[in-house]
Amino acid sequence: MRTLFTGISELRTVSVAGTIPEAALVVSDGTIEWVGAAHDCPVAADAADSVVDLGGRAVLPGWVDSHTHMVFDGDRGAEFEARMAGQDYAAGGIAVTMEATRSAGRERLEALVRERIAAGHAGGTTTFETKTGYGLNTESELLAAEVAAQYVDDVTFLGAHLVPPGADAEAYLAEVVGPMLDAVAAHAQWIDVFCERGAFDQQQSRRVLEAGREAGLGLRVHGNQLGQGPGVALAVELGAASVDHVNYLSDADIAALAGSDTVATLLPACDLSTRQPLAPGRQLLDAGATVAIASNLNPGTSYTSSMNFCVATAVLQQHLTLDEAIAAATTGGAKALRRHDAGDGRDPQGRPAKGTLVAGASADLHVLDTANAIDLAYRPGMPLTYQTYVAGKRVYG
Repeated sequence: MRTLFTGISELRTVSVAGTIPEAALVVSDGTIEWVGAAHDCPVAADAADSVVDLGGRAVLPGWVDSHTHMVFDGDRGAEFEARMAGQDYAAGGIAVTMEATRSAGRERLEALVRERIAAGHAGGTTTFETKTGYGLNTESELLAAEVAAQYVDDVTFLGAHLVPPGADAEAYLAEVVGPMLDAVAAHAQWIDVFCERGAFDQQQSRRVLEAGREAGLGLRVHGNQLGQGPGVALAVELGAASVDHVNYLSDADIAALAGSDTVATLLPACDLSTRQPLAPGRQLLDAGATVAIASNLNPGTSYTSSMNFCVATAVLQQHLTLDEAIAAATTGGAKALRRHDAGDGRDPQGRPAKGTLVAGASADLHVLDTANAIDLAYRPGMPLTYQTYVAGKRVYG
């Protein structure tokens, strides 16, 4: 099945081809066959199985949301209201939704995840990572992983999100790296740990990550959110794919990230919700680090899946250019998931790459209801997603 997309005012390829004005794009069986200027298109309209005229709209790769927590039930609005009234944020609030998640059951959790993915599609997101971490016992963490694995390709085991209220920290950690990990590993690709004061210290975090690596999982880290700490250094030392939050970084942390393959993931919606200083995206990019932008969708500190909002915040408040912000929210996220273009449009595992519009990559398209992508920041908060395509199939609009 070959589809010709025409009427593209600007095509942001997020590749060496850059932005192509007055462009066209050919999709064949879910992958991109050709991109370029419309007048150079090798496929005539009558040679395609279908033609989609986008009416002079801008097109970019679908957002790659590399950090979400979609498998939860419950609400933390009261906590948020208190924080907006001046109460400080501290690790520990997830206990409020723990019981709701434990008692939700498979059917409700599946419905909630479907709703959250649909909302992401409505905002141009085409690739999702999501984590466990709201049940905090073996039974609930296993269910969360099973539910997540039905809907996303990248599932992260986050049993080490927090020690449940009333539990002994060392006993709980033994469960996380023992029976909980054993149960969940078959359904996950990654393991994560909240390496932060009030959660898990450096030694405990190392134990979690090394156990996950022994089980064949890739490594991710929540780190440096509430203050300078060991999260970044530990992530880089162990070769983690990403370290996320990174609000408080020393010069040594920035240099370590710049000299590594570990992606620094910015979570600007979370920063605003917790009133933490915005992560230093400008300094990270200037140093040569790879940066991603993600939503951190969760019930306590970032109850949004709007990557459009996160990109606008990165431009308006974190001093990224539009091109930098789009790249961070597409190919940056893909690098954080190791789904980026490693050559010929394929990722390191040989699958169609995410977060870029080049021949061979997945035809994941975010069509904006405007001719100019700068409107993502110039018109913040406006509903700018017109259509969303995943592997050439329209999922929104």
